[in-house]
Amino acid sequence: MEFYGEQPEVDLTYSDVFLVPRHSSVTSRLDVDLAPGDGTNATIPLVSANMNSVTGARLAATLARRGGLGVLPQDMPLQELDAAIRWVKDQPVRWDTPLVLPPEATVADALRLLPATEGHGIVVADSSTGRLNIDAVLGVVPAMRLGTALPDARLGDLARGRTASIDADDVESARQAFDLIVAADAETVCVLHHGFVVGTLSRRSALRSSLYRAAVDSSGRLNVAAAVGINGDVAAKAKALAAAGVDVLVLDTAHGHQEGMLEALRTVADLGLGIPIAAGNVVTAEGVTDLVRSGADILKVGVGPGAMCTTRMMTAVGRPQFSAVLETAEAARMLGASVWADGGVRYPRDVALALAAGAASVMVGSWFAGTIEAPGEVQVDEAGRAYKESWGMASTKAVHDRFGRLDPYDLARKELFAEGISSSRIYLDPLRPSLEDLIDMITSGIRSSFTYAGAASIAEFHDRARVGLQSAAGYEEGKALPVGW
Repeated sequence: MEFYGEQPEVDLTYSDVFLVPRHSSVTSRLDVDLAPGDGTNATIPLVSANMNSVTGARLAATLARRGGLGVLPQDMPLQELDAAIRWVKDQPVRWDTPLVLPPEATVADALRLLPATEGHGIVVADSSTGRLNIDAVLGVVPAMRLGTALPDARLGDLARGRTASIDADDVESARQAFDLIVAADAETVCVLHHGFVVGTLSRRSALRSSLYRAAVDSSGRLNVAAAVGINGDVAAKAKALAAAGVDVLVLDTAHGHQEGMLEALRTVADLGLGIPIAAGNVVTAEGVTDLVRSGADILKVGVGPGAMCTTRMMTAVGRPQFSAVLETAEAARMLGASVWADGGVRYPRDVALALAAGAASVMVGSWFAGTIEAPGEVQVDEAGRAYKESWGMASTKAVHDRFGRLDPYDLARKELFAEGISSSRIYLDPLRPSLEDLIDMITSGIRSSFTYAGAASIAEFHDRARVGLQSAAGYEEGKALPVGW
């Protein structure tokens, strides 16, 4: 990366900078390879944050299916983490995971899982556990139908009729899958193998499978990462997660450049688990050097830029994210390591700028919390807008969840020092309610950024990106005006 004009004398946020176009021989956005090359097998540079309100098993599987990496949070009990990892590994790669509800479930039950939106559906079946025989399926209720039915209507009554399906053995390409769905005159179909439902597929999913490559392990199963803290028996936790099949281990604490982190890193690195180790958070080259020398392959970079984080206002500690990524990515590159830019992205432009600064991937938190696939039920406010609840990982709510087993006195002491927002409504975008909708928007934007820079890969983008400084007015000029102004 190079600056267009003089070098800055102050640290910069994403809003302070912009990308300058330059000569390009990249003729199509689809010619761009977005694989981060950080040793994780990801094929797009998106990582979901290890926050309880962001990453659960469902979101992790969906993200991996499109090439990204989900990081399950450390606050989950070890037994639940183990189960979540194994669940992700069991999910289909070529097809969507079926959302199955029994016939006695109501429309209100369904709407807590899935709002009325195109491209999604609910499989109504007499059995929702184990292998699902097609004979047990009553039908597929399109999500849009939920918006016109009474809340107490039974799904079994809405699912009458022939169940549209295709056979997995008949599908040789994404285009063929799309054509088969069209021929079935359906929006969403069940995918069958030897009479059992192995997934669902919509027209939009079939299109996406032609654009994305799933992030999979050596056995062809979906990738998933998991986080552990630096306290307690870190070695035992790391070995348990590796045994469950985790692909990336993330050692996580708010202040990553501390002796406790370095000791934990050395402990885990000495286990020789054979999987990448990410660690953080740090914001300086010095922090990168110490963590890499202790065993980290990937550095999580960012202190205070997250939407749910109040660290900077509470402590004055942190660093503007663009400059933090720029310095740490250079230091990591010299040591053969990679950087994940963690936090502070609000638009696709911010993701592109993080990559320009040298990040291999970008961690997304609150942006992903407001999606269908994120943990928690879909709720509706007084105006009828769908939302999900989100909270910071150092907030009182998170502290209570993490240390809820302590006696009341010790728990109260922990809560005295909580930071961050305990409850926030993250509204689902009516036009992009699912994680995959956001992935489409983000990757479309950064693919275009690459073509403007004349880069066909992330490595080339690191070299060719040209960044200029802008005023607050310059930033505002780049925003679209309201329709009808």
